[in-house]
Amino acid sequence: MDWQQAIALGIVALTAALFVASRFRKKKGAGCGCGCASAAGVAEKSSILLRAKKGERRQVIVKMR
Repeated sequence: MDWQQAIALGIVALTAALFVASRFRKKKGAGCGCGCASAAGVAEKSSILLRAKKGERRQVIVKMR
């Protein structure tokens, strides 16, 4: 095995290790991570509705509950 194959194998092993580590990493919370109220568990349910038809204007509707 020459040096190029060894480097390529090392890169593949590092990438696989990062993927496996991300599986077991602890989640920081349900929010955006900015310390806002939604991260504290007081998040309100909302929905975003996107409408687009060919030849018509696009619409973005946000429903807060």
